[in-house]
Amino acid sequence: MPHALLVLAIVAAVGDVGAWPQFRGARSDADVGGGTAPLRWSDDENVVWKKSLPGLGWSSPIVAGGRVYVTTAAPVGEGLSLRALALDAESGSVAWDTEIRAVAAAPAIHFKNSHASPTPILRDGALFVHFGTLGTARLAAHDGTLQWLCTELEYPPVHGSGGSPVLSDGILVIVCDGGVGPFVAALDAESGKIAWKTPRSVKADISHSFVTPLATVVEGRTQVLAPGPDHCAAYDLATGAEIWRVRARGWSVVPQPLVHAGLAIYNHDYDHPELMAVRLGGAGDVTESHVAWRRQRGAPSTPTPLLVGEEIYTVSDNGVASCFDARTGAEHWMRRIGGNYSASPVHAEGRVLFLSEQGAAVWVRAAKEFEIVAKNEVSGKTLATPAFDGRAMYLRTDEHLLRIEEPPR
Repeated sequence: MPHALLVLAIVAAVGDVGAWPQFRGARSDADVGGGTAPLRWSDDENVVWKKSLPGLGWSSPIVAGGRVYVTTAAPVGEGLSLRALALDAESGSVAWDTEIRAVAAAPAIHFKNSHASPTPILRDGALFVHFGTLGTARLAAHDGTLQWLCTELEYPPVHGSGGSPVLSDGILVIVCDGGVGPFVAALDAESGKIAWKTPRSVKADISHSFVTPLATVVEGRTQVLAPGPDHCAAYDLATGAEIWRVRARGWSVVPQPLVHAGLAIYNHDYDHPELMAVRLGGAGDVTESHVAWRRQRGAPSTPTPLLVGEEIYTVSDNGVASCFDARTGAEHWMRRIGGNYSASPVHAEGRVLFLSEQGAAVWVRAAKEFEIVAKNEVSGKTLATPAFDGRAMYLRTDEHLLRIEEPPR
């Protein structure tokens, strides 16, 4: 399928592209599109409202239909209350607050993780929320009524859960790479029943990861790209059958893959991050036949790479930002911008936003030459990727959700 048609297929599968209804926006590309984005902000500059959130969650906010949705895990005695909230986008007031499930004990997590790290999905009036092995649920977006809860995807998580689901053609795909027996599963979006469950085909010494998959169309067939322990595999959306795989030593994978010019581009390792580009259209083990390029310099461990035109922008966990050619992996620039990074970069109006874990944000020109456009900072930790709608940015910290918006220029 030509690249332009592939993009149209992805957009059609997602639906409305005017809002920010899932991780990294409607097209999973972290591009604000025709909208605008604030250039400058601080704790008291261009903050429309600031709302305290209960508990802790590193799920990214999503926005659509005049509401902002988040998940959180609030302590209750020795246990946790897993919750979903809807806030009015104009005022920040809580429209509804629903407990998905109360758990007496939760798995241990990494100090940078939370028990509510996967980002929700909003589609056709339904809100899908995911808490890893603790459960996945569907709610009515207008009032928070719980429509179904699935707790059948059991696996032993390591450091907690982090990857978000992907929804395509009525199927919710979830990567379940735990300490043993890693697998990829799909739930029927209407019923919450397991549609398929496919064990990982490559046995790895360290089998856990935290990846968000990506659904894309290749030669008229929807594939789900899911990097994992010691390999990346593509699965048939309808059946769960593995279509192709590439072997590469690695574990604890986090970033979501991206697709450009017939290439699947993804990271395969946390400790020694390396981006790989694989030509789509293969079958079986394509390690020796379909790898187009590999790049270690500038590869991120956690933030998902950003595609703008023909260039990819990345930021490593330790604050090295890079720009390179998406087709070849050739470097345009690499600069240290400071801080540590978990949030994924976002593109708006010819600028790339890098948001550090310490609340500092850097706008960089989306160009082959490095140029800082603006720097901003807010109080608190910021590990979640911001959401955008209209002129507003919705920024989550460890304690608050902020709506940031500049006056019209």
